[in-house]
Amino acid sequence: MTDLAPARRGRRAARAVVGVLLAVALAGCSGSEEEQPPDPVPTPPPTAAEPPAPPPDGACYRLTFDEALAPAVAGEPVRCNRPHTSETYEVGRLDLLVDGHLVAVDSARAQAQVAETCPAALADFVGGSLADLRLSMVRPVWFTASVEESDRGADWFRCDVVVVAGDGELARLTESLEGALSRSADRDRLAMCGTAAPDDRGFERVVCSARHSWRAIEVVPFPDGDYPGAAAARELGRTQCEEAGLDVADDPPRLRVGLRVAHP
Repeated sequence: MTDLAPARRGRRAARAVVGVLLAVALAGCSGSEEEQPPDPVPTPPPTAAEPPAPPPDGACYRLTFDEALAPAVAGEPVRCNRPHTSETYEVGRLDLLVDGHLVAVDSARAQAQVAETCPAALADFVGGSLADLRLSMVRPVWFTASVEESDRGADWFRCDVVVVAGDGELARLTESLEGALSRSADRDRLAMCGTAAPDDRGFERVVCSARHSWRAIEVVPFPDGDYPGAAAARELGRTQCEEAGLDVADDPPRLRVGLRVAHP
């Protein structure tokens, strides 16, 4: 019995030593892991570039006549109390999704959206009646994002108002046209006049703030349907124009009424 006790104590001691060594070994492994360089932080995938921002509403620009007729136009805005030729009165977004497919910004469908929206919104901006607008030289023009901008996600359109000063020329403006046709002074200044009788070879349509000898007083719209032809349209408008002339003439015997047919 006495000989067995030391042996047991030795095995217990051995077990203790093994336990200590095992603990040290585990501690060493743990320390070696902490000394390894940390895993790199994963880089998030690049995000798509933001589409070009739409143009500001209410801005003014110095456009040439040709630029005003372009489908897309660049240029920096200027203050509307400084000389300019166009003013933005509406900015919107095109509906380019048709039956689950995207159509091009220069497609007939996209352009038709703008051609309908911009003229319809002009009357509310400039004020006055529909007749006032038709008898003025105030006109809407519109633009869309370029094809390159559309490829980057741009889907905006822009409506501008201009005043046609004469053939191939825009009037220089120094103030906003908002509500202009509701004011009699501006309505007279922006009205449609002519440099000669409407049926003369030298006739040129000009804004009434320019030198002129004739003034438009009535617009006779064609009825719905096919264009009746110049002769029928002239006959249709002659009576109505003569009656309108008598209403405004101070001296009816000296009244001359000219008629110019606008072809569709």
